[in-house]
Amino acid sequence: MRDTSLIYPFRGDGKILLGRKRRGMGNGKWNGFGGKIEAGETMRQCAARELYEECGLRSAPEDLELMADLYFRQPSDPEWSHAGIVYFAKKWFGIPVLSEEMEPRWFDPSEFPYDEMWMADKVWLPLVLAGKKIRGVIYFAEDGETVYDYEFREME
Repeated sequence: MRDTSLIYPFRGDGKILLGRKRRGMGNGKWNGFGGKIEAGETMRQCAARELYEECGLRSAPEDLELMADLYFRQPSDPEWSHAGIVYFAKKWFGIPVLSEEMEPRWFDPSEFPYDEMWMADKVWLPLVLAGKKIRGVIYFAEDGETVYDYEFREME
């Protein structure tokens, strides 16, 4: 799989925009916005493009704050394994809109719907929401969803 970006827009009141996937991998799950990098893009450009395509918000790539450099590893399927770069967007403009791919909704971080998110999100997302910048690996079982191990370290 190609490497992916993931971006979480923040509002002035501390709420964070999540999107419920409406199709494809992760259908029905709440997540940040993002997707696969395209040829010729930087990862920041990928994140900004995906944010616009999936919910209509615009953010300049240089305004994105790098929060995590993760590697999603599935030993049973090396082609599924990929890097995922996570950004926070505190500068953006526009109004979130429903797209073919995502249904956007603002959440207080204390009320994130973790039971309706990827299992891995319950492991790493609370760390970055607490302000830690992390690098690490998350190990998945054959089903591509169950996390059986992980290792993180803080980035400088």
